Amino acid sequence: MDPVLIVETAGGVRTITLNRPAARNALSAELLDRLVEAFHAAEDDPEVRAVVLTGADPAFCAGLDLREVGARGLPSSSVLDQKGSPWWVLGGMSTPVIGAVNGPAVTGGLELALQCTFLVASERAAFADTHARVGVHPGGGLTGLLPQAVGLRRAREMSLTGNFVDAAEAHRLGLVNHVVPHEELLPTALRLAGDIAAGDARTVSALNDTYRDVAALPLGEGLALERARFKTWEYDPAGFEARRQAVTDRGRAQL
Repeated sequence: MDPVLIVETAGGVRTITLNRPAARNALSAELLDRLVEAFHAAEDDPEVRAVVLTGADPAFCAGLDLREVGARGLPSSSVLDQKGSPWWVLGGMSTPVIGAVNGPAVTGGLELALQCTFLVASERAAFADTHARVGVHPGGGLTGLLPQAVGLRRAREMSLTGNFVDAAEAHRLGLVNHVVPHEELLPTALRLAGDIAAGDARTVSALNDTYRDVAALPLGEGLALERARFKTWEYDPAGFEARRQAVTDRGRAQL
């Protein structure tokens, strides 16, 4: 039997692939557990500088496995426990996680995407929140993160109607950073992850944390938090000088 999760690492980038394609990568109890383990392992591995999260075609993730839910009930501990929920473990990671959305991301799958640092979408991607149609209240961060991404009124429309948003519209709304041809999805996500992995690991993690923490606060409090972290930041002058020329050369090449 194929594993429900595939984990691969190269060049400081770990790729985590949901692997229940026949079930559209729906989150079974086993897959929920494996995801939590994989996120903790990536966060704890100093060699992992960035993560790419994707699904085996044709879907990114259809959300909770509703057949299991119907038979066993909602796995509330796997949704609410901040150490045992894939949504909350992912959302709290210091290691940046790029969501490579290869197909539909629905309900709990949409929440997984929203908890990522940012998203790259295949042209085949689509996004929907069907909590209201299924009859389950969200618990993976949707009502905070979706309005943050697309605005409150559009988030309400998506949740209350259950209608799908295609990749182009998701890009227009700011839900995803890039839309690329399907065959270029993983190469694009891995290239961006490689760009992240090439940065100073300690600063990348701290900056990722600060963005998340500031976003959760009123603007004045968030900027005060940033200033406080700047005041206590310890940097290595020798390392700074060693990186300066490389940063300059890279900027010139990109421009």
